[in-house]
Parts: sequence; structure tokens; C-alpha cells
Amino acid sequence: MIRAMKTTTTVKQARLFKALMHPVRIQILDILREGEACVCHIEAVLGLRQAYVSQQLAVLRKAGLIRDRREGPNIYYRIGHRDVFTILDVARTLVGEDELVTPTTVRCSCPRCTAPTA
Repeated sequence: MIRAMKTTTTVKQARLFKALMHPVRIQILDILREGEACVCHIEAVLGLRQAYVSQQLAVLRKAGLIRDRREGPNIYYRIGHRDVFTILDVARTLVGEDELVTPTTVRCSCPRCTAPTA
């Protein structure tokens, strides 16, 4: 006997995959794999305009994949569920790219990047 799946579960799964269906969003998640980052840092790594990066961050945040916090004028983003990397790693393997490309190290204008090192 075949049992019907809960519709709410499949809808939630579809929303998750829809949020992952954009190359820039996947790149953002790969940047955040390294740790928390501010919008200006993500913008500098990707070489994209702040408004566009913010739109993509909003989609990821709405899907629950990332979280944010404000520190003064800066907003910092971090991964909401580390299990998303399992999905991304499996997808990378399925397309024949086993190696993760590490995001380029850049310095932006945020307090973290401009703080003097001890």
C-alpha cells in the first residue's frame, strides 16, 4: 500500500530547493561556509552590487538558510543550518565537481576587515 506524503513537507522541500536554484545564492552560501560575513564583504568577493546581493540574501534568509545580526551600521550573515552544505556537496559531486572552490580572500570597508591586526 502506498501512503500519501504530507503536502506541507513536500512544499517546504520545494521552497528549500527553489532558494538554492540560483548560482549567486550558492556562491553566497559557499562564502558563509568560511564563517560570518557582512554584506559589503560578500559584495566584494562576488564583485556584484550591494542591492543585488541583498536581494539574494533576502531569499536565503526567508528560506531559513541564513541568519543575520546587526552590529552598528553593518549587517552580518551566517549559516542557519549547516546541513545545507551536505546538499551542496552532494550536488557538486553529482555534476562532477568534487573540489570546493574556496572564495577569494578580500578586504572590504567593514570594521572587521579594516581593524588593525594585533
